[in-house]
Amino acid sequence: MPKESNKITMIKNAFIALLLATSLAACTTTDDKAVIKTIKTQKSTEPNLEEAAELNTQLAIGYIQRQQYKPAKDKLEKSIDQNPDYLPAYKTLAYLYALLGQPEKAEEKYQEALDLKPDDPDLSNSYGAFLCSLGRYDEAQERLRVAYTDPFYETLYLAESNAGSCYIKQGEYKQAEALLRKSLRKEPKLTGSLISMAEVGIKTERYLMARAYIQRYHAIKSPSAESLWIQIQAEKNLGAKDHYIKYARKLIQDFPDSDEAGWVEAEARSEQLR
Repeated sequence: MPKESNKITMIKNAFIALLLATSLAACTTTDDKAVIKTIKTQKSTEPNLEEAAELNTQLAIGYIQRQQYKPAKDKLEKSIDQNPDYLPAYKTLAYLYALLGQPEKAEEKYQEALDLKPDDPDLSNSYGAFLCSLGRYDEAQERLRVAYTDPFYETLYLAESNAGSCYIKQGEYKQAEALLRKSLRKEPKLTGSLISMAEVGIKTERYLMARAYIQRYHAIKSPSAESLWIQIQAEKNLGAKDHYIKYARKLIQDFPDSDEAGWVEAEARSEQLR
């Protein structure tokens, strides 16, 4: 069976939640020159540190999306200096540290954010996903529950999805399925929930279900090594040999260095020895 989703994937999912659930989502299409121009305009007039902090955080997110992590970190630290109460800067810096493999620093920033607003649902969702990526499952579920039980949280389906995925890691498939189905009723094309439901199907030996959900996933998003491995397992257990071979070849061809490709090759060698 495949290994659990890696930490980076879980952390990136938390960042997607951060972008969708806050006003910072607009910065994904913000032109850097326009933001810089706004900052310069502010400098020529009376300084507004709160707006400057927001703009610097927007710039930082743009840098992160382009994998320019040093300037992103600089902008976020500047944002916090400009406005020590600006929550999105702490959340984004925490994400950045987690992405860079520095969980201790990420934890520190999450705690500082919680000091500012302990019941913020978006922060709870992001921090819960981070805790799950570290294997701190009980703490993660407690924090995620704060998010998905908040009736005013506009994107609570993201927290339901993260909690469901975390329950899979815990081997609690019934709880996982219940939350994932709830998230998909709200957002039928949520790819994180679709691939997690396919994984539940594999784990509980409901292979038609696994196939259905992974096909829905592939209709929206390009295949990954992880998603192809799930498809392969479903086809193999359904006795669909032609489909099994088709997806196995695609996995080896498109992701030759992945762990999943190694598993397929190991399975093939095992079959030859029988």
